[in-house]
Amino acid sequence: MGYLGRRIGKSQDTGNPTADGTGAGILDLFTNGYFQRQGNMPNAPGSSALVATGGVISDYTDPGPGTVYRAHIFTSLGTFTVSALATGALPNNVEYLVVGGGGGGGGTRSGGGGAGGFRTNVNGATSGGGASAESSFSVSTSPGSYTITVGAGGAGGIGADLPGNGINGSPSVFAPGYVGVITALGGGYGSSVYAGNPGGSGGGGGTDGSNISFPGGSGTSNQGYGGGTAGIYAGGGGGGAGAVGSNAAPNNTGGNGGNGVLSSIVGITTRYAGGGGGGTYNQPHPGTAGTGGLGGGGNGSNTSTSVGSGTHATGGGGGGGAQPSPEIGGSGGSGIVVVRYQIGQLTTAAKATGGAISYYNGMTIHTFTSSGAFSITNPSLTSADIVMVGGGGASGNGPGGAGAGGGGAGGYIYRPGKPVSSSGGPNSDGVYPISIGSGGAGQRDGHPDYISGTSGANTTFATAPNPAYLIAVGGGAGGRFPNSGSSGGSGGGAGPGGTYGPGTQPTQPGESGSYGSGNRGGEDVAAPYNGGGGGGSGGNGANATPTTGGAGGAGNQLPPQFRNPVAAPSDTSTPQPSVRGGGLGTPGPGGQFYVAGGGGGSANTGTSGAGGSGGGGTYSPTSDLNIRNGLTNTGGGGAGGGVVSPGKGGGSGGSGIILIAYPS
Repeated sequence: MGYLGRRIGKSQDTGNPTADGTGAGILDLFTNGYFQRQGNMPNAPGSSALVATGGVISDYTDPGPGTVYRAHIFTSLGTFTVSALATGALPNNVEYLVVGGGGGGGGTRSGGGGAGGFRTNVNGATSGGGASAESSFSVSTSPGSYTITVGAGGAGGIGADLPGNGINGSPSVFAPGYVGVITALGGGYGSSVYAGNPGGSGGGGGTDGSNISFPGGSGTSNQGYGGGTAGIYAGGGGGGAGAVGSNAAPNNTGGNGGNGVLSSIVGITTRYAGGGGGGTYNQPHPGTAGTGGLGGGGNGSNTSTSVGSGTHATGGGGGGGAQPSPEIGGSGGSGIVVVRYQIGQLTTAAKATGGAISYYNGMTIHTFTSSGAFSITNPSLTSADIVMVGGGGASGNGPGGAGAGGGGAGGYIYRPGKPVSSSGGPNSDGVYPISIGSGGAGQRDGHPDYISGTSGANTTFATAPNPAYLIAVGGGAGGRFPNSGSSGGSGGGAGPGGTYGPGTQPTQPGESGSYGSGNRGGEDVAAPYNGGGGGGSGGNGANATPTTGGAGGAGNQLPPQFRNPVAAPSDTSTPQPSVRGGGLGTPGPGGQFYVAGGGGGSANTGTSGAGGSGGGGTYSPTSDLNIRNGLTNTGGGGAGGGVVSPGKGGGSGGSGIILIAYPS
């Protein structure tokens, strides 16, 4: 999810120490009961705000009335838990944004994937499909925990005919119980040689490369629009939440993805749910690929340009693939769920802007789950503590009856006391660009070919050659039979017959090497075709044995200043085994807030290895990608796949994250 706008009103890093020295941290919110006193977030006399936990927290001011909101941002499965209702002048109404996972683009001269469905009840906003915002509602009179499901993006298609179709995105759900279930459907897939599939927004139509051009799939009322019709040699654009996908144009031009819809519910104006662009049949009929819609849609491919996947946490559709090779469609972007409510008013000036801003124990914390910029506005800010995690590596599938190595975790950096200034950054203006590495793309289910996953992308702070530059290297891909794991921030686990990938994070130049950590993947066991575990930032991936796949290497626990209890991940002891995130990181040894765990290796003989603490994926014989994939915004590696014929796909890697903290 890109940074597409400015923060609304004043940023939330406004806390200065209060008279009693307690600051304006979220710790104050707990130690003072029902929010009667919130440091620099005072309530009206006799009022107390709703008390809730779950997700990444963003506190910000609405520019009009000066109202302060708390937004709980979920990029992975979790729970929104209300422990106390508001009293006095503060309301109990909560507002929401629910965006489904984007559909995958088709594989060959194909349509782009449709965006995930878009639903909101924020006043003044517009839902997908042109409808007005849905009615606001109040929380239950009985506090409790309400399930949040964040839909995964659908995998892109490979080749033509039925395998060439993408896969629909999964729905995102806010299930508060007291008003019923709020569901945003997954985006429809882009097709290769058939009609695009319906969904929250519809996928673009494909073409058989002769005289048949198939239409796009339909969108869902009040959630999104339909996809575009293919041309003779190019696919239609996937529909978006704010506009239809365009039809393919003459001269072999793929259709553009429909644009998404703007929302400011997290405190930053961001566009969500853009459709994927259509791909082209580039030879012997050179053409132009369609562009992805604004709001995370991936670009289509024409062989000279690589296909784009939908941006994570936007519900963007994947771009359509090209012909000839690589003939692979882009994956859809994962969805997002946000819940917000009023908490009070801010009274002090900002020190910096960027990301989701919260307060804990006298510190101001900026959490970047998508790319943007950290911009210093107060010259008194001269240093900050920074945590960075690269995107996790994915895994592929092997032949029927063979396992695969787990993906390596993204490299982990903890740089305390990093010098920063209002005159620093690449342009000496106090602006430090932030790039969050995407996770590698895992292999889709059911495809018989021996196809590897890809490595994760790097996460960066500032840009080279600026002295402030830091790089957390993306995790290496897990090996599939008979290949080795790839090197990366942490290395991918070995596939049967291959070797492990080394961890390269400590060898990066400059400060990245001094403060980074990453480890190698595990070895294989070729005879029973079991794969090694992906490396984690806190330990090596385990070797496979004759009866098990290797477990993913453990991750690192976030430093104490980032362990805000309000943003704790969900407890794995809940009845839902796939609920392991929902906040910052995952549970781990003796606590919470672990990131950068390696993916588990899958096993043909015996038991597959578990993912490492910190978001590593674990092989699932079902189609539960939320378990198999590395967890979003942890840099966790994806689990190995391919233990049945045709193989189950390997898990995708989890996207990375950047956390920045300084005294309020």
